[in-house]
Amino acid sequence: MTISVFGKQLLGTGAALVLGLGLLGQAVAGEQLQKIKDSGSISVGLEGTYPPFSFVDTDGKLTGFEVELSEALAKELGVKARLQPTKWDGILAALESKRLDIVVNQVTISDERKKKYDFSEPYTVSGIQALVLTKNKDTIKTAQDLAGKKVGVGLGTNYEQWLKDNVPKAIIKTYDDDPSKFQDLRVGRIDAILIDRLAALEYARKAKDTIAAGDAFSRQEAGVALRKGEPELLDAINKALDKLRADGTLKKLSEKYFSADVTQ
Repeated sequence: MTISVFGKQLLGTGAALVLGLGLLGQAVAGEQLQKIKDSGSISVGLEGTYPPFSFVDTDGKLTGFEVELSEALAKELGVKARLQPTKWDGILAALESKRLDIVVNQVTISDERKKKYDFSEPYTVSGIQALVLTKNKDTIKTAQDLAGKKVGVGLGTNYEQWLKDNVPKAIIKTYDDDPSKFQDLRVGRIDAILIDRLAALEYARKAKDTIAAGDAFSRQEAGVALRKGEPELLDAINKALDKLRADGTLKKLSEKYFSADVTQ
Protein backbone atom coordinates (compact mmCIF):
# COMPACT_ATOMS: atom_id res chain seq x y z
CA MET A 1 0.00 0.00 0.00
CA THR A 2 1.28 3.46 -0.89
CA ILE A 3 0.58 6.66 0.98
CA SER A 4 0.00 9.84 -0.98
CA VAL A 5 2.00 12.97 -0.37
CA PHE A 6 -1.12 14.52 1.15
CA GLY A 7 -1.52 11.50 3.43
CA LYS A 8 2.09 11.76 4.51
CA GLN A 9 1.57 15.42 5.30
CA LEU A 10 -1.45 14.54 7.44
CA LEU A 11 0.51 11.85 9.26
CA GLY A 12 3.35 14.27 9.84
CA THR A 13 0.99 16.94 11.10
CA GLY A 14 -0.76 14.43 13.39
CA ALA A 15 2.53 13.22 14.82
CA ALA A 16 3.65 16.78 15.42
CA LEU A 17 0.34 17.55 17.13
CA VAL A 18 0.63 14.52 19.41
CA LEU A 19 4.22 15.43 20.24
CA GLY A 20 3.23 19.02 20.89
CA LEU A 21 0.38 18.00 23.18
CA GLY A 22 2.71 15.67 25.05
CA LEU A 23 5.25 18.42 25.60
CA LEU A 24 2.47 20.80 26.64
CA GLY A 25 1.19 18.24 29.14
CA GLN A 26 4.67 17.90 30.63
CA ALA A 27 4.99 21.66 30.90
CA VAL A 28 1.61 22.02 32.61
CA ALA A 29 2.41 19.14 34.98
CA GLY A 30 5.49 20.95 36.27
CA GLU A 31 4.00 24.42 36.14
CA GLN A 32 2.53 24.52 39.67
CA LEU A 33 5.76 23.51 41.40
CA GLN A 34 7.66 26.15 39.45
CA LYS A 35 5.04 28.79 40.31
CA ILE A 36 5.43 27.96 43.98
CA LYS A 37 9.20 28.23 43.79
CA ASP A 38 9.02 31.48 41.83
CA SER A 39 6.62 33.02 44.37
CA GLY A 40 8.72 31.90 47.32
CA SER A 41 5.77 30.45 49.25
CA ILE A 42 3.30 27.57 49.25
CA SER A 43 -0.31 28.14 50.33
CA VAL A 44 -1.29 25.52 52.93
CA GLY A 45 -4.87 24.89 54.02
CA LEU A 46 -5.55 23.82 57.61
CA GLU A 47 -8.33 24.46 60.10
CA GLY A 48 -6.45 26.24 62.87
CA THR A 49 -9.03 25.09 65.44
CA TYR A 50 -8.09 21.40 65.67
CA PRO A 51 -5.58 20.78 68.48
CA PRO A 52 -3.01 19.35 68.56
CA PHE A 53 -2.84 19.44 64.74
CA SER A 54 -3.39 23.17 64.26
CA PHE A 55 -4.56 25.70 66.84
CA VAL A 56 -3.92 29.17 68.24
CA ASP A 57 -1.87 29.09 71.45
CA THR A 58 -2.17 31.38 74.46
CA ASP A 59 0.13 33.91 72.79
CA GLY A 60 -2.15 34.10 69.76
CA LYS A 61 0.25 32.14 67.55
CA LEU A 62 -0.91 29.47 65.11
CA THR A 63 0.89 26.27 66.06
CA GLY A 64 0.49 22.49 66.19
CA PHE A 65 1.78 19.29 64.65
CA GLU A 66 0.55 20.05 61.13
CA VAL A 67 1.64 23.68 61.35
CA GLU A 68 5.22 22.65 62.08
CA LEU A 69 5.02 19.85 59.51
CA SER A 70 3.84 22.33 56.86
CA GLU A 71 6.70 24.67 57.68
CA ALA A 72 9.20 21.80 57.48
CA LEU A 73 7.80 20.65 54.11
CA ALA A 74 7.97 24.19 52.74
CA LYS A 75 11.57 24.51 53.89
CA GLU A 76 12.48 21.32 52.01
CA LEU A 77 10.90 22.84 48.88
CA GLY A 78 12.98 25.98 49.38
CA VAL A 79 9.99 28.23 50.13
CA LYS A 80 7.96 29.50 53.09
CA ALA A 81 4.62 28.07 54.23
CA ARG A 82 1.74 30.54 53.84
CA LEU A 83 -0.74 29.08 56.33
CA GLN A 84 -4.40 29.63 55.45
CA PRO A 85 -6.87 28.73 58.26
CA THR A 86 -9.98 27.40 56.51
CA LYS A 87 -13.12 25.69 57.83
CA TRP A 88 -13.22 21.99 57.09
CA ASP A 89 -16.39 22.08 55.01
CA GLY A 90 -14.74 24.47 52.55
CA ILE A 91 -11.12 23.40 52.63
CA LEU A 92 -11.15 20.94 49.72
CA ALA A 93 -13.24 23.33 47.63
CA ALA A 94 -10.56 25.96 48.26
CA LEU A 95 -7.97 23.47 47.00
CA GLU A 96 -10.00 22.75 43.87
CA SER A 97 -10.43 26.46 43.11
CA LYS A 98 -6.66 26.99 43.49
CA ARG A 99 -6.95 29.26 46.52
CA LEU A 100 -4.74 26.66 48.21
CA ASP A 101 -1.75 24.75 46.86
CA ILE A 102 -2.03 21.85 49.31
CA VAL A 103 -4.10 20.80 52.32
CA VAL A 104 -2.38 19.52 55.47
CA ASN A 105 -5.33 18.90 57.77
CA GLN A 106 -5.69 15.22 58.68
CA VAL A 107 -7.35 14.48 55.35
CA THR A 108 -7.99 10.75 55.43
CA ILE A 109 -6.81 8.89 52.34
CA SER A 110 -9.79 6.98 50.92
CA ASP A 111 -10.65 5.39 47.58
CA GLU A 112 -13.47 7.90 47.11
CA ARG A 113 -11.23 10.90 47.73
CA LYS A 114 -8.50 9.52 45.49
CA LYS A 115 -10.91 9.83 42.57
CA LYS A 116 -10.79 13.62 42.97
CA TYR A 117 -7.45 14.37 44.62
CA ASP A 118 -3.88 13.14 44.74
CA PHE A 119 -2.35 12.28 48.11
CA SER A 120 1.18 12.14 49.42
CA GLU A 121 2.40 9.11 51.29
CA PRO A 122 0.78 8.95 54.78
CA TYR A 123 2.30 11.08 57.53
CA THR A 124 0.02 9.90 60.39
CA VAL A 125 -1.74 6.63 61.13
CA SER A 126 -4.78 6.71 63.38
CA GLY A 127 -8.42 5.60 63.49
CA ILE A 128 -12.00 6.65 64.15
CA GLN A 129 -12.50 7.19 67.87
CA ALA A 130 -15.47 7.97 70.11
CA LEU A 131 -14.91 10.75 72.65
CA VAL A 132 -17.37 10.78 75.56
CA LEU A 133 -17.75 12.29 79.01
CA THR A 134 -15.69 10.33 81.52
CA LYS A 135 -18.80 9.49 83.54
CA ASN A 136 -20.22 7.75 80.46
CA LYS A 137 -17.08 5.81 79.50
CA ASP A 138 -18.72 2.39 79.97
CA THR A 139 -21.68 3.17 77.71
CA ILE A 140 -19.68 3.01 74.47
CA LYS A 141 -17.25 0.14 73.97
CA THR A 142 -18.04 -0.85 70.38
CA ALA A 143 -19.34 0.98 67.33
CA GLN A 144 -22.80 -0.56 67.72
CA ASP A 145 -23.12 1.08 71.13
CA LEU A 146 -23.57 4.35 69.22
CA ALA A 147 -26.99 3.20 67.93
CA GLY A 148 -29.73 5.44 69.28
CA LYS A 149 -27.22 7.94 70.65
CA LYS A 150 -26.66 11.54 69.53
CA VAL A 151 -23.24 11.61 67.88
CA GLY A 152 -21.42 14.76 66.77
CA VAL A 153 -19.30 14.71 63.60
CA GLY A 154 -17.67 17.27 61.34
CA LEU A 155 -19.84 18.19 58.37
CA GLY A 156 -18.72 16.34 55.23
CA THR A 157 -16.05 14.31 57.02
CA ASN A 158 -15.26 10.62 56.70
CA TYR A 159 -16.67 10.23 60.21
CA GLU A 160 -20.12 11.32 59.05
CA GLN A 161 -20.11 8.86 56.14
CA TRP A 162 -18.66 6.06 58.25
CA LEU A 163 -21.42 6.51 60.82
CA LYS A 164 -24.12 6.44 58.13
CA ASP A 165 -22.65 3.27 56.64
CA ASN A 166 -21.86 1.38 59.85
CA VAL A 167 -24.30 2.61 62.51
CA PRO A 168 -27.42 3.78 60.64
CA LYS A 169 -29.42 3.98 63.86
CA ALA A 170 -27.12 6.62 65.35
CA ILE A 171 -28.57 10.13 65.59
CA ILE A 172 -26.10 12.28 63.67
CA LYS A 173 -25.48 15.94 64.44
CA THR A 174 -23.06 17.73 62.10
CA TYR A 175 -20.79 20.69 62.89
CA ASP A 176 -18.70 23.00 60.74
CA ASP A 177 -16.31 23.86 63.59
CA ASP A 178 -14.71 21.88 66.42
CA PRO A 179 -15.26 24.19 69.43
CA SER A 180 -19.06 23.97 69.09
CA LYS A 181 -18.88 20.20 68.84
CA PHE A 182 -16.78 19.82 71.98
CA GLN A 183 -18.95 22.31 73.88
CA ASP A 184 -22.12 20.38 73.03
CA LEU A 185 -20.52 17.18 74.34
CA ARG A 186 -19.52 18.78 77.62
CA VAL A 187 -22.98 20.25 78.29
CA GLY A 188 -24.76 17.03 77.32
CA ARG A 189 -26.41 18.04 74.04
CA ILE A 190 -24.74 15.05 72.38
CA ASP A 191 -23.60 11.71 73.78
CA ALA A 192 -20.36 11.27 71.85
CA ILE A 193 -18.10 12.76 69.21
CA LEU A 194 -16.43 10.80 66.43
CA ILE A 195 -12.99 12.20 65.69
CA ASP A 196 -9.45 11.13 64.90
CA ARG A 197 -8.05 8.95 67.70
CA LEU A 198 -4.98 11.16 68.05
CA ALA A 199 -7.11 14.27 68.52
CA ALA A 200 -9.34 12.42 71.00
CA LEU A 201 -6.40 11.38 73.16
CA GLU A 202 -5.01 14.92 73.16
CA TYR A 203 -8.38 16.48 73.99
CA ALA A 204 -9.00 14.01 76.81
CA ARG A 205 -5.54 14.75 78.22
CA LYS A 206 -6.50 18.40 78.60
CA ALA A 207 -10.22 18.06 79.42
CA LYS A 208 -10.31 15.61 82.31
CA ASP A 209 -14.08 15.24 82.12
CA THR A 210 -13.75 13.51 78.73
CA ILE A 211 -12.20 10.22 77.65
CA ALA A 212 -11.50 8.22 74.48
CA ALA A 213 -13.98 5.36 74.83
CA GLY A 214 -12.79 1.88 73.91
CA ASP A 215 -10.54 1.10 70.96
CA ALA A 216 -10.47 2.88 67.60
CA PHE A 217 -13.19 1.65 65.23
CA SER A 218 -10.92 1.65 62.17
CA ARG A 219 -7.44 2.28 60.82
CA GLN A 220 -6.97 5.42 58.77
CA GLU A 221 -4.03 7.19 57.19
CA ALA A 222 -3.74 10.92 56.54
CA GLY A 223 -1.73 12.49 53.73
CA VAL A 224 -1.13 15.85 52.10
CA ALA A 225 -3.97 16.50 49.62
CA LEU A 226 -3.22 18.03 46.20
CA ARG A 227 -5.15 18.69 43.01
CA LYS A 228 -4.83 15.99 40.38
CA GLY A 229 -2.50 16.69 37.47
CA GLU A 230 0.42 18.08 39.49
CA PRO A 231 2.80 15.08 39.58
CA GLU A 232 5.98 17.12 40.03
CA LEU A 233 4.58 18.86 43.10
CA LEU A 234 3.38 15.51 44.47
CA ASP A 235 6.82 14.00 43.90
CA ALA A 236 8.49 16.96 45.62
CA ILE A 237 6.17 16.63 48.64
CA ASN A 238 6.85 12.89 48.91
CA LYS A 239 10.61 13.41 48.70
CA ALA A 240 10.36 16.06 51.41
CA LEU A 241 8.36 13.69 53.63
CA ASP A 242 10.91 10.92 53.03
CA LYS A 243 13.72 13.24 54.14
CA LEU A 244 11.82 14.41 57.23
CA ARG A 245 11.17 10.78 58.14
CA ALA A 246 14.78 9.75 57.56
CA ASP A 247 16.32 12.58 59.58
CA GLY A 248 13.94 12.07 62.51
CA THR A 249 11.98 15.31 62.13
CA LEU A 250 8.60 13.57 61.73
CA LYS A 251 9.17 11.41 64.79
CA LYS A 252 10.36 14.41 66.83
CA LEU A 253 7.27 16.46 65.94
CA SER A 254 5.01 13.49 66.69
CA GLU A 255 6.51 12.91 70.12
CA LYS A 256 6.29 16.64 70.87
CA TYR A 257 2.53 16.73 70.31
CA PHE A 258 1.41 13.14 71.04
CA SER A 259 4.13 11.70 73.30
CA ALA A 260 4.36 8.83 70.78
CA ASP A 261 5.35 8.19 67.18
CA VAL A 262 2.08 8.27 65.26
CA THR A 263 3.67 8.67 61.83
CA GLN A 264 3.87 4.99 60.89
